[in-house]
Amino acid sequence: MLVVLATAEGWSSLTSLLQNSSGDNGFQMTLRSLGPEAVCDLSVEDRSISLHRADLKEDMSHTISDSSQSCRGGTDAFLLLVHGGLYTEKEQRLVEILQAHFGAEALKHLVILSVEDGKVADTLDDALVDLINVCEGRYCRIRRWAAGGGLQALQEMVKNVVAEKNSAGYTEATLARSNRSCTEDLAMNMLRRKLQEAEEKRRAFMEEVQKQEERRARETEELRAQHQEERRKEAAEEKQHKENRENLHEAVSSHRCMLQLQRTAPEDDETQRISVVLLGLTGSGKSSALNLILNRGRNQYWSQDPGQDPVPPTVTCERKEMSAGGKRLILVDTPELWDEDGVEDLDLVKDCLALALPGPHVFLLVLQVGRFTQVESEILGHLQRVFGREVAEHAIILFVRFDGNQSEPQRIDQYVSGSHPSLQDLVRRCGSRYFELNLSRSRSPLSYAQVKELLSGIHKLVASHGDRRFAVRRFSAQELQDRTKVLAERRAGAQEENCLLTHE
Repeated sequence: MLVVLATAEGWSSLTSLLQNSSGDNGFQMTLRSLGPEAVCDLSVEDRSISLHRADLKEDMSHTISDSSQSCRGGTDAFLLLVHGGLYTEKEQRLVEILQAHFGAEALKHLVILSVEDGKVADTLDDALVDLINVCEGRYCRIRRWAAGGGLQALQEMVKNVVAEKNSAGYTEATLARSNRSCTEDLAMNMLRRKLQEAEEKRRAFMEEVQKQEERRARETEELRAQHQEERRKEAAEEKQHKENRENLHEAVSSHRCMLQLQRTAPEDDETQRISVVLLGLTGSGKSSALNLILNRGRNQYWSQDPGQDPVPPTVTCERKEMSAGGKRLILVDTPELWDEDGVEDLDLVKDCLALALPGPHVFLLVLQVGRFTQVESEILGHLQRVFGREVAEHAIILFVRFDGNQSEPQRIDQYVSGSHPSLQDLVRRCGSRYFELNLSRSRSPLSYAQVKELLSGIHKLVASHGDRRFAVRRFSAQELQDRTKVLAERRAGAQEENCLLTHE
């Protein structure tokens, strides 16, 4: 018995071809029904073949099972019917259904039969060739003019299949083995799927655990960094408070000492007066430095005020007084004493010397840190032409800073040692006497110690000359005294004019 897998069109074509060939050469065909199945009984000489068509459905197990029960020997082979060598999607679906219900074992009993009652394909489809190879070359062709001969070849091929498999064909036992194998495969696949799901759950759990650990590590690191920043701020605040406390203590002690010296020092004693003339280019910071020295000497405090206007440029010579080290300190602020061509302003020179009568002790040369131009490198030569060559022996260089934004400014010793050779030569010619003054409001506590060092340096220079004043030979004492009267009258007139403007 052969179970035929065919579409309705393919089965009709086969039976029509066989019926047209019936009676030739002893070939006989009988059509009948066996329950829902169509059966075609064929006899060729002394051989017989029973063809049972399986209905084309998704579930074919019942149909073929009935066919198997109706034949004691089971199913000799499965016969896939194609038309003219064409392997269409319908035939491919039949093979898929066959394997789904009878397993891969069914392909070992599969024979491909091509019914050629019309047009025949010149070349077999690649998919059909692959299927023929899987079926180990079991491919037969039935033509209209040779139906009996084709069926004999088909019967011989079926017998060979049965003989090769050493069995009675595809039986219920084969189906049972296929079902068991299928069940085992399903169970194995289910087990693999469960294992895969368990592995995916484990992997997801481990990923979640890792994310939580990373989040905890990140939070711990952030807390550690926050604590370090807080400790750093506390240390900086503690250091700042300590510096402020030390500066205030030093300021109180200095003020107490100055008050004591002011009580004991006679104001009219000329030996108790020191005259200092501040010199420098416009914008060098002379007036700002003088104001800071006065405020520190008088123990006045600056408040932080970033919006305050800068000190305007000095246009006339001005005299200020304060107490320092038990003596009266006269500070004379000056504008630039020469023009761009190096020509001196004689009136300004007379004014600064008249305000420092009976003569200056110290010339304080003010330079700005970070600014040293060609004009500033020639400043000592200008001063020597104005006051005399001995001016360098009474000169002190004062470096002023405005870089309050720097948290750790460069030390003045390092600045001088790494400066331009012209600046180093200027410092050397002034006896290597130089001091630093920070004019930044943000670092104002440092100025207490700096002003103290500057005043100490002034006292030491004056003492080194035996309190002798610098002698200017260009002008007589009488000429400078007359100039002092002119300045006093000019100052009084300016005060009277300001008073009238105020009343108006």
